Amino acid sequence: MKGAGRSSRTNSAHPVRSPKAPANAAATAIGVFDSGVGGLTVLHAITESLHHEHLIYLGDTARFPYGSKSAETVRRYAIENSEFLVDKGIKMLVVACNSAAAVGLEALRERLDIPVIGVIEPGAQRAVRQTRNGKVGVIGTETTIASGLYTRALKELRADLEIYTRACPLFVPLAEEGWVDNDVARTTAATYLTSLKRSGIDTLVLGCTHYPLLSGVIGDVMGDKVTLVDSARTTADTVRDTLIRYGLARRSGAGSVSFFVTDVPDRFVKVGGRFMGQKVDSAVRIER
Repeated sequence: MKGAGRSSRTNSAHPVRSPKAPANAAATAIGVFDSGVGGLTVLHAITESLHHEHLIYLGDTARFPYGSKSAETVRRYAIENSEFLVDKGIKMLVVACNSAAAVGLEALRERLDIPVIGVIEPGAQRAVRQTRNGKVGVIGTETTIASGLYTRALKELRADLEIYTRACPLFVPLAEEGWVDNDVARTTAATYLTSLKRSGIDTLVLGCTHYPLLSGVIGDVMGDKVTLVDSARTTADTVRDTLIRYGLARRSGAGSVSFFVTDVPDRFVKVGGRFMGQKVDSAVRIER
C-alpha cells in the first residue's frame, strides 16, 4: 500500500500510535471516510468536539451504498479509501461507515501505522453503559447486521446481554431524500421496529450513520423507555480521547474541513447539509 506501513497492533479495541509518527504529527489532519454522506454526522460531531483539528472527508459516492454489497467488496473499498487519505498525510483514520467498519476495520488496523477508529466499538460501549435490563437492540444495513460485529462487540463487553438485531435498509434512502418525518418514514419505522419493541429492549443502537436523521420517528415507535444510542457522538468522544492519549491533539488555531467525493459533487453538496447540520459549500471530485 502506498503511504502505509505495517503495524504491530493486536486485536485490542484500542488503537495504537505508530512509532514512525513524525514529531509534527499533531499538526496534520484527521482522515474520515464513508460510502457517501452518512458519515457527515460523525464528521459534524468531531468538529463540534475538536475545534482546532483539520479534517479531510472522503465520500465514496460513486460506489454508494455499501450496505447491500458483499463483505469482500466493501473491505476492498475501505482499503482503497484509506490509501487516498493516508497519501494526504493524515495522523488518524476514522471509518465513519458502519458497513465498512463491520467488515474492514481489522484489515485497516493491520495495514496502517496510525490510529484507526471505527463507529461500532464506541456505540457498543455506550449501549452497555446505558442498558438497565440487559436487553439491547441494534439496527443497521444488511452488511452491518450480517457481519455480527455489533453482537460480538457487545458480548465481549458484557456476556450476559440479550441482543436483538434488525436490518433496516430503507432508512438510508429516506434519510438522503429528507423524508424523515412524514407518513412514509413513520410507516417504514413501524414495520421494521414493532417486533424489536416487543422484545423488551431498553437500549437501541443506531448502527448506521444515516439513522440519526430518523431518530424522531424511531423514537416515536420505540417509546420513551428505550434509549437511542447515536454512534456519531460516541465516536467523536473516542477520537478526542485517542488524540489526547497519544499526544496527537492540535492545541491551538482554527480547524478546517476539506471534502472529496468519487462522483460529481452536486448531490453531495445538496444533501450534505442535512447530515452536517450546516451548509457544505463544495467538494472536490477524485477519479477512481
